[in-house]
Amino acid sequence: MKADRLLIDCHVATMVEGTVPYGAIQDAAVVVADGRIVWVGPRADLPAVDATETERLDGRWVTPGLIDCHTHLVFGGDRSTEFEQRLGGATYEQIARAGGGIVSSVRATRAASEDDLFASAMTRLAGLKATGVTTVEIKSGYGLDRATELKMLRVARRIGREGGVRVRTSYLGLHAVPPEYRDDRAAYVDLAIDDILPAAHAEGLVDAVDAYCEPIAFSTDEVSRLFDKARALGLRVKLHADQLSNGGGAALAARYQALSADHIEHATEYGVAAMAAAGVVAVLLPGAYLMLRETQAPPVDLLRRHGVRIAVATDCNPGTSPVTSMTAALNLACVQFRLTPEEALAGATREAARALGMLDEIGTLETDKAADLAIWDISRPAELCYWLGKPLLNAAYRSRTHV
Repeated sequence: MKADRLLIDCHVATMVEGTVPYGAIQDAAVVVADGRIVWVGPRADLPAVDATETERLDGRWVTPGLIDCHTHLVFGGDRSTEFEQRLGGATYEQIARAGGGIVSSVRATRAASEDDLFASAMTRLAGLKATGVTTVEIKSGYGLDRATELKMLRVARRIGREGGVRVRTSYLGLHAVPPEYRDDRAAYVDLAIDDILPAAHAEGLVDAVDAYCEPIAFSTDEVSRLFDKARALGLRVKLHADQLSNGGGAALAARYQALSADHIEHATEYGVAAMAAAGVVAVLLPGAYLMLRETQAPPVDLLRRHGVRIAVATDCNPGTSPVTSMTAALNLACVQFRLTPEEALAGATREAARALGMLDEIGTLETDKAADLAIWDISRPAELCYWLGKPLLNAAYRSRTHV
């Protein structure tokens, strides 16, 4: 067997579903050729390999590269002032209705150049990469006009070319109503659906379409129009659903067979059952839950009971989740939402890949999948969820690119 790289003297958490926790293989070997995994298993069963490079990992653990399947990584400015206001008693809704929140990020993002947005996003990406992330989803939604939404998506594509990570983009035009359309939201909805989305799609900038479905944002009827347009363009959808209230977002996501419904703190059993039937992944975002000091956690027991797949992401954004550590998100998911460490790690690998429609390519360590790997200085996989802030990553690879 010819190979570019042979990893030995390691343990592997393949994250393949089965009877073994974490899909673990003790004293394993991994063989990589042309950016693909060509063999993984117990070292005792390793066939003869002619490898260009052999790495002894001294008993370290290897996992799939982590996947952050929900971020707003590209934006201008920050909203630390609003953080102080919330600590002083103001609610997220009060800040938003007073002209802060998303709209304040819109002003800063419109004013920033593409180079400025790229540079600032790369500083945040560095934190994600340092915690084992090799794939990132990046949303637009802080432009809310044609020029700036396209600018954000172009920056996201540039990050995918130059940042050493895989990037999937999501168009989030229905994120908030911009100030210039405050008195004519219907006109903005028309613009976002009928003008900006087709323009972004024509440039090849969109992998999926997202929306924020809440009373302070957009209604189910408005989101349905957007999703109908996405479907006509051949694009999959996902949804910020039932974060602050029960607005029927989970059921709406199910109706459109969305890749995922994200947040879902207020989802009902009806919505969860609909998600299960439609194969919609639940993406939990513990950073936002922490920063907003929420008290109603996502219905994890209902998700388990109905067999809904659970992913975990940072929701990295300037207002409600300034989180740039994937391992911190795993810890918070366990501590706040009572996920098991195995559920949390699956949520940042296998199920996050499913939430991006990429499970055929990444998310588990199996033959013929991309060799996106994270190598960790740990003695057992649960440590990835246990330590809060401790550097654990030894090295990460996205296919043949060291990240």
